[in-house]
Amino acid sequence: MCELFCLSSRRPTRATFSLKRFAAHGAPDGRNIDGWGVAFHEGRDIRLYKEPEPAGDSPWVTFIERRALSTGLLISHIRRATCGANSHANTQPFARELGGRMHLFAHNGGFDDIAVRFAAAAHRFHPVGETDSEMAFCLLLERLVPLWEGPAAPSLDARLAVLNAFAAEMRPLGIANFLYSDGEYIFGHGHRRTQADGIVAPPGLWVRHRHRAPSGSAGTAPAPEESGVTLHAGDHHHAGEVQDMALLASVPVTAGHWRPLAEGEIVVLSAGELVPA
Repeated sequence: MCELFCLSSRRPTRATFSLKRFAAHGAPDGRNIDGWGVAFHEGRDIRLYKEPEPAGDSPWVTFIERRALSTGLLISHIRRATCGANSHANTQPFARELGGRMHLFAHNGGFDDIAVRFAAAAHRFHPVGETDSEMAFCLLLERLVPLWEGPAAPSLDARLAVLNAFAAEMRPLGIANFLYSDGEYIFGHGHRRTQADGIVAPPGLWVRHRHRAPSGSAGTAPAPEESGVTLHAGDHHHAGEVQDMALLASVPVTAGHWRPLAEGEIVVLSAGELVPA
């Protein structure tokens, strides 16, 4: 199955964070060999890198790590194609503009008969590729349009109500693990996935929250490497400041405590925190 990962942090964090380990899930001799993508929010806009080729040996992954971009919000996806050709258009994350800002979506699973639902819906948003995941994103955006028509950003409660209704509609259609971001909040929905024993069951996503006191404070130490992944607490402009990080992933990608999401659970991340929902 596909692999999802996202990072939300209080202070800008260098994008080398777990990217190399995550890309290894898409190694050429592994299962997820059909493409990868990573998106960094920059205010209302994004930087999006993706290609319909294995991530494990991609020179673009090395390029991204060497650029050492800083971001407070990152979403990444490793693809195992189950619907649609192995093409750039079908590679996630998907991105669209709504309300004067870029929105991102990445999905792990499959939705049966979603084309029928899409055909019956409004059509402000259209898929560029052929995947069920992109159709689902377009359906979600159609439901979010009324919230973003005013001059002010909608409340979190209003956004969450739409996400909850959308997730409830998608779950009966198949496996519905997804990450959705509007640049302010990341919404992670956990459902089911094929586990190590081959059984399709929860959890479909795991969450982790880290709090790091300012470097130099009593009892603190430089950010360690966890399972081969270097955690960069921030960039040089914010050295010595408190850093919070919240992570979502299909499977834990670092050591430390990860909590499995219950089937149908939605968590909200913002500025490195788990937001009460």
